[in-house]
Amino acid sequence: MTVICAFGMQWGDEGKGRIVDLLAANTGVVVRFQGGANAGHTVLVGDEKYVLHMLPSGVIQSSTVNVVAGGVVIDPWVLMDEVDDLARRGISLDDRLKVSDRAHVVLPYHRLMDQAMEKLRGAAAIGTTSRGIGPTYGDKTTRDGLRVADLLALRDSRDSRPSRDRLLGNVVARNEILERAGLDTLDPQTVLEDAQEVAERIRPYVTDTTEWLLDAWEAGRDILLEGAQGHGLDLDHGTYPFVTSSNTGPSAVGSGTGLPPKAIDHVLGIVKAYTTRVGAGPFPTRDEEAAGRYLADKGREFGATTGRPRQCGWFDGVLARRAVRSQGVDAVALLKLDVLSGLEQLQLGTAYELDGCRIDAPPALADDWARCRPVYSAYDGWAAEIGDVRRFEDLPAEARTYVRALQDVLGVPIEIISVGAERACVIETARGVPVSA
Repeated sequence: MTVICAFGMQWGDEGKGRIVDLLAANTGVVVRFQGGANAGHTVLVGDEKYVLHMLPSGVIQSSTVNVVAGGVVIDPWVLMDEVDDLARRGISLDDRLKVSDRAHVVLPYHRLMDQAMEKLRGAAAIGTTSRGIGPTYGDKTTRDGLRVADLLALRDSRDSRPSRDRLLGNVVARNEILERAGLDTLDPQTVLEDAQEVAERIRPYVTDTTEWLLDAWEAGRDILLEGAQGHGLDLDHGTYPFVTSSNTGPSAVGSGTGLPPKAIDHVLGIVKAYTTRVGAGPFPTRDEEAAGRYLADKGREFGATTGRPRQCGWFDGVLARRAVRSQGVDAVALLKLDVLSGLEQLQLGTAYELDGCRIDAPPALADDWARCRPVYSAYDGWAAEIGDVRRFEDLPAEARTYVRALQDVLGVPIEIISVGAERACVIETARGVPVSA
């Protein structure tokens, strides 16, 4: 039995769906433990492209059971649209999807509240996906939220009144804020009826996922835990306030799933060979010149959820190293190494300078983080395309040198190297890349 937690160590978009799909081939259970439909995990299988926002990335593998755990905020309409889309493409989840009855529900007013709050922030807007994630987590914290169990109770004559009253009261209260922001308000009865309808669609998949996962773990099943977003967007450890509304790494597994912390056997951090970011917030290694444009174009850097272009830059070792140390990373998966082919010189950020002083860890204030200047080490690039390479020793010498330098900065083995978008485009190294040629 092995329980693996795979999570992003940058500002999201590292390619987690790609890695989870790869690992899921040998895993019985795949679990989303936090985040919501603001995630965009892309899996490419031959000519088929799957973009998943709510479902775990293991759904493409026919042998996996996929769990949306209680730490996720679930948009039931998005979830069911994804289930229906996969069914049209010949992938059935009838016996392979379990949705937590304790997960909080994203309702129509949450999405509108997201837009309203961004509008009211004006120039200080965070750049959210407007998927309602922050307002839903906010309701959870203030104890105004509705969980999946509440959603199902809206049609149950015994239990519906408290859930129904809370839903209708929330719509009325949110309408006041929407009016102030100049947005359309919602009809409470329509929201209730829509929620009752989607509740019936989701009902067959709902269960006590905590009990189910504890049974699976105690029975010795292999479990893969899939994080959303990235460490730089973590609510506590990221570039606050330019962050998501949940904890994004292994530290969130216990609260998000109900599994005890000791259940995790192996933590796999996921990074790109360079760094990207969507939305507002600090990005010290951003390159706004030719190299940044090259990475954006060759790497096809557009958000899977929003379609917004990603800002691109060099690898930020300060950000990734903090993720390694604070989240107990055992090994790293390095993605998109192939995108660097064709660049004459590469830069690797190893530290920051802030107000003339060198620092090796991120500052607390986002304003200070934005004023940081990267300390770079330079490496020769390579011209050859590497998409067909399957052994580390067959990479160009310059590529091997760069990967070794990354491994040295991170301080843990790089076990997986992706050199293309398809499943087969992978180099695996059992104990990390060799430290010398």
